[in-house]
Amino acid sequence: MLLDNLRLFMIIAEKGSLAAAARETGISTTTVSERLAALEAHYGVVLFNRTTRSISLTEEGRTLVNGARAVLIEVADLDTRIRHGAETLSGLIRISAPVDLGRSIVSRAISAFTEENPAVSVELSLSDGYVDLVGQGFDMAVRFGNVTDSTLRVRSLGTFQRLICAAPEYLKRHGTPKTPEDLMNHNCLVMRFGETLDNVWEFGKKSKKKRVTVRGSRVVNDGWLIRSWALAGHGIVLKSELDVAEDIRSGALVSLLSEHLPPPNPLQMMFPPGRAQPRRVTAFADHLRRTVPVSRFDVSSVRSNIETYS
Repeated sequence: MLLDNLRLFMIIAEKGSLAAAARETGISTTTVSERLAALEAHYGVVLFNRTTRSISLTEEGRTLVNGARAVLIEVADLDTRIRHGAETLSGLIRISAPVDLGRSIVSRAISAFTEENPAVSVELSLSDGYVDLVGQGFDMAVRFGNVTDSTLRVRSLGTFQRLICAAPEYLKRHGTPKTPEDLMNHNCLVMRFGETLDNVWEFGKKSKKKRVTVRGSRVVNDGWLIRSWALAGHGIVLKSELDVAEDIRSGALVSLLSEHLPPPNPLQMMFPPGRAQPRRVTAFADHLRRTVPVSRFDVSSVRSNIETYS
C-alpha cells in the first residue's frame, strides 16, 4: 500500500492538484485526499502546502519526491527484470528536448531505439524553455548550455559551435554584416527562454570577448520557428551548428562573421537526482550519445560559404 501511495503522491506532485491526479488515475478526489492523508500520517509530516486554489510541496515533500522517485525506479526496474528477463528493456521514458534538436536528432534516436526495443515507449516533450525534471516527472532532458542546478546528474553530449546565419535573400536586400556591431543595424530574430530574452549575443573568447545587444521585428520561444523565419529571409539568427548545418551545406542559409565567432555551447543530458535509473533510460542515453554527431565545425568551410550581398 505504501508503494501505491508513493506513486499517487508523485502524480499529485507532477499534476499540481488532487483533482488532476484523480483524473489521471481514475479514482475519486476524495480517495486521493484520503490516501495522501494516510501517507502524511505514515511519515508524520505535511507534504503539501494547501490553499483553496493551489498546492505546493513543502520541504519534506520535495525530499520525498527525490527519494520516492529513486525507490519507484528501483522497484519498476526489478519488476521489469523479473517479468521480462534481464536483457529485455521495457517501459516508458519521458524526455524533454529543445524544439529544433528534438525534431531532428532526438526524434531519429527515438525511432531507432524503439525499433530495436519495441517494449519501450517514449513520451517526448519539446520546449526551448526551462523544465522542472522532478516536478514534471521527466526521466531526462537534453539542453544546451551549462547546468546551474547542482542537484541534477549530467552527461555531456559534446560542445558545438553557435553560428550567425541568414538567408541569401535577406542579405541581398539588406547587405552582409562585417562586424558584430553591424548587427545592431540589422533585423535579428530573437529567442525568448522563459522570462529571459536572448538579445545579447556574445562573440570572441576570453579577453577578446564582446557583447552586442540586437533587436528585431520578431521574438519567439520556439527554436524551430526562429529557423523557419530565417530560411524565409526575415532576418538574422544565432543557432547551433546542430540545427543549421544542413541549411548551410545546401546554401539555404549563409554563415556570417566567421572572424568573430560566438563561443561554443555545451550540449548536456540531465537526469533527476538520486542513485537509481531505469535500464531503459540508461540504454537510451547511451544510444543518444552515439547518435549525436561529433562537432565538425571548420572556419575555412564556413568562409567558403560566405558571399557578399549588397
